[in-house]
Parts: sequence; structure tokens; C-alpha cells
Amino acid sequence: MDVMEKKSVEKGRKNFFQKIWFWYKERRKRAKEKKKKPQTFGEAVVSWIKTIVGALIIVMFINGFLVASFVVPTGSMENTVMTGDFLFVNKFIYGPTTPQIIPFLNIPLPYIKFPGPKKPERGDVIVFVFPGERDEVKPREFQYYLKRCIAIAGDTLQIINKKVFVNGKEVPLSPTGKYDYSEPLSPYNKWETFPPGRGFTRDNYGPIVIPKKGDEIYLDGKNWREWEYFIKKEGHDIFFDGVSVLIDGKPTNKYVVERDYCFAMGDNRDHSSDSRYWGFVPYENVVGAPLIVYMSWDTNIPLYNIIEKIKSIRWERIGKIIK
Repeated sequence: MDVMEKKSVEKGRKNFFQKIWFWYKERRKRAKEKKKKPQTFGEAVVSWIKTIVGALIIVMFINGFLVASFVVPTGSMENTVMTGDFLFVNKFIYGPTTPQIIPFLNIPLPYIKFPGPKKPERGDVIVFVFPGERDEVKPREFQYYLKRCIAIAGDTLQIINKKVFVNGKEVPLSPTGKYDYSEPLSPYNKWETFPPGRGFTRDNYGPIVIPKKGDEIYLDGKNWREWEYFIKKEGHDIFFDGVSVLIDGKPTNKYVVERDYCFAMGDNRDHSSDSRYWGFVPYENVVGAPLIVYMSWDTNIPLYNIIEKIKSIRWERIGKIIK
């Protein structure tokens, strides 16, 4: 390459970089002018909506896949957790989900659950989507419950004079749990428990097998009512016409279970609405495990009474690990 060619190449390179630098300066200039230019009311509203929607999407993603916040609304798990405890919940351990609700509005969304590192195990404290009362197909509102997993799919559970037995072995009450021997048992209790018609009570329950996927439940004119809402919650219709049990309009004498279930109970055994009353918890409803208490105060004190609210903070509970 001669001298003239070299000078031509160098000049071309110089012009190229000058053009790049000029383009960059023009972009910077326009960006600054755009920032200085006052927004119209409509532009400000659009910008505000974009910011809020973006924040909600981030919150919904984190809440579904990683960690969520949960406030304990009742005393059914005392003294493991207390009413007014604010907990961080591990949402990944039993399988992350797409967003289940719209934050702040508590509106449920169709969601997908992904496989997690583990399934519920006996003794786990679990957070789950409430499956609904004993005699309803769907819950009236979307709610998260917190209880202890006492038995898992395939186990046989029985309660004898308050003592819990799983597969024939006694399961001791959690060291932080409690009984209330002063709480009398209602004579109507046997009509309130699950399954209907069995006559189980709070203190003497079962034996009952916790259903697992593939189990066969044999049905006839005497016991179909016991399993009516269980089967309906799995998405099927059931009816007894006086001669045969019909599922989805077809006569049958058995039903094949489609999901795995666990049995959940509160550690405050005599003051807990749990699986003894409304039935089994599907594994797919189990969304997380509580990790730690990050705040705890009296939820009965209104927020406007901020001084008393602050005074009610239970400092000794902050940082407590949930087991």
C-alpha cells in the first residue's frame, strides 16, 4: 500500500469516528431536551401507571417464585406462631408458582405450579391455599392458611383422646404447641367434622387413610355422601339415584383419586379449624414454608393509634425461626 492509499484509509477512518461521535452527541442532546421538557398531564398519568404496573409485576414475580410475606391472622398455631406475627415464607421449596393473586386487591388468578425440591413431609409447618369448607366445592374467598402437616398421602391417621397416631405410631405435640383442657367438647362436634356422617370428633378421630393419587374409594348408597364434596372438588359430579352411585352420569362403585393430599392441624389443638373439620389439603395447594418472624405486634390495635401500636411490638419474637 503506497503513501496516498494510507492517507485515504486514515481519512476514511477519521470521518467514520467523527460521524459516530456526532451521532452520540446528538442523542445526548435530545435526551437532555426531553428531560427538560415539561410533561403534559396525560403523559404524567401514563408514566405513573407504567411505574405502578412495573412495580406490581416485580412484586407478583417475587411473591410467586421466591419469598412472600404472610401475617398470621388467628391463634390456631400458638405458640409456634402468634396472632400478629409477620413471616417471610419460602415459596420455592414446594414448587414456585405463577402469581396467584393481584397484590393488595386479593383477586385470585389462574396459576401454574412448577415442581419443587420437595413435597410436604410429616411435621412441616406449611402455608397453603385454603381448599374450602367441608360442604362447599370452592372457597368463598381466596385465603392462605398456616398449619402443621401431620400426615401425608397414603398414611393412616387416628386421634385417641387427643393423642395423634400416624401409621400406628404416636406423634407428639410440638414443643411449642398446646392443649386446652378447659375447653369443653360440644355435643354437636361429631356433626361438624370431616367426613360427614362418620361421627368423628376433635379429640377422637379416625382411623382414616389420607388419599393419594391412584387410590380407589369404594362407593355405595351408604357412604357416597362422605365423599361427595371431596369428589366434586376434584372436578366431578356425583349423585345417588336410589339404586346406583353415578359419577359424571355413569354408574360406578368406585372412584379413583386424582391428586395427592396431606392432613393439616393447628398446634393449638383445641382452638384450630383444620383438616378435622374441612378435610384434606391437596399437595398442589401447598405454596410454602414459613422461615422467620420479621415483625410481630397486636393486630387488634388500629393503625391510627400508632403509639399503642408501637408499644405492642413483641421484640422477643422478631428473628424467631419457625420449626
